[in-house]
Amino acid sequence: MQELFYKHIENKFPELKKSKFLLACSGGIDSIVLAHLCANVNLDFEIAHCNFNLRGIESDKDAEFVQNFSKKINKKIYITRFDTVDYVNNNKVSVQIAARELRYKWFAKIQEENSIQYLVTAHHADDDLETFIINLSRGTGIDGLKGIPSNTTNIKRPLLKFSQEQIMIFAQTQKLEWREDQSNGDTKYLRNKIRHQIVPLLKELHPSFLDNFIKTQRYLEQTAAISEDAIQNTRNNLFVSEGDNIKIDIEELQHLKPLKGYIHGLFKRYGFTEWQNVADLLTAMSGKEIHSDTYRLLKDRKHLLLAPLHKASQKTFNISEDNTFIKEPVTIKIEEVVSLEKSTSNTLFVDKEKLKYPLTIRKWKKGDYFYPFGMHGKKKLAKYFKDEKVDVLSKENQWLLCSEDQIVWVIGKRGDNRFKVTSTTKNILKFQL
Repeated sequence: MQELFYKHIENKFPELKKSKFLLACSGGIDSIVLAHLCANVNLDFEIAHCNFNLRGIESDKDAEFVQNFSKKINKKIYITRFDTVDYVNNNKVSVQIAARELRYKWFAKIQEENSIQYLVTAHHADDDLETFIINLSRGTGIDGLKGIPSNTTNIKRPLLKFSQEQIMIFAQTQKLEWREDQSNGDTKYLRNKIRHQIVPLLKELHPSFLDNFIKTQRYLEQTAAISEDAIQNTRNNLFVSEGDNIKIDIEELQHLKPLKGYIHGLFKRYGFTEWQNVADLLTAMSGKEIHSDTYRLLKDRKHLLLAPLHKASQKTFNISEDNTFIKEPVTIKIEEVVSLEKSTSNTLFVDKEKLKYPLTIRKWKKGDYFYPFGMHGKKKLAKYFKDEKVDVLSKENQWLLCSEDQIVWVIGKRGDNRFKVTSTTKNILKFQL
């Protein structure tokens, strides 16, 4: 196994021969074997061990064992203790999820503080098979069936090529010592149930089941790569960026077949997992929207609008009479001029004497109206937006320049007749967006 491991590092993980990495070590057989394999080929690494305080004195003995082991192989070690139960209670997650979140956050902290780019973990082929079965039982797309990635930007898993049996044989022939976690045999946990009850039956049905599974995973990875390439090409053609937001033509989206397959591929990176909800949005009333944890997707006439999920600001910004430049919420230069210049949507000229200070900048609200420059009479802002075909997200982000309760400027769009420069104007004020 040692020779196979070294060749595997050379072929698939050459970066581990060039850079120091952090090796996560629980003290169990998998991580102990991984540490020995890495040490035997003179790779440069440091060890990290987490004490989750879940098994009393046994957890402390694990930490002590890993510390002594690190000394034997002459490697620096980082050890920490977590109050995992407290984290579970405060965050309402399972013990398994709590332990995962705690350890990976701590690993990242060590890496950042010590300029260590890569984290190496001891996941092996049997772990991958168990993950595959778990994802399959829960219902998943091709990404879930690909299992555990062996090589990501920061996390490397060089043992995924090897089986639990190979690891055990190596440990026994090398007369290695390791710690046994008794909870690994408790079948009340889903993964343990699969490990001890389902996987042995699969291997009994077909002796080469694990090897065949590994081959199938390679095929799935290749198929997924082809699929993602096609999805990305479609996304490039269909998703139109407008600042932080994305506009998607519904009619073009509906032409894609199979529609739900494309919806899955196009929107999964934005956190959307309920594909039927996205599909229903295509024929919903304008204004209907759905949310992922990080994005909102809403129907706006003939388009879907995709935007980061954040609460719109309701803050009001004041402008005193001596202000000549403001930076927030928009950047505006203010100056007195002697005559009118050519007006644009980004420039406003007003009669200074008609303004009441302090001026304010705020978001628009229901019921707002103004007297659009160049038109007769007043108009509700909602009607103006509709006539101008302003989409929902742009309306939400629209700022108004106001004098007391009167709108002076729909910033970047239209000024108000009540403040326009006339033949009797003495002082002209220019606002430049």
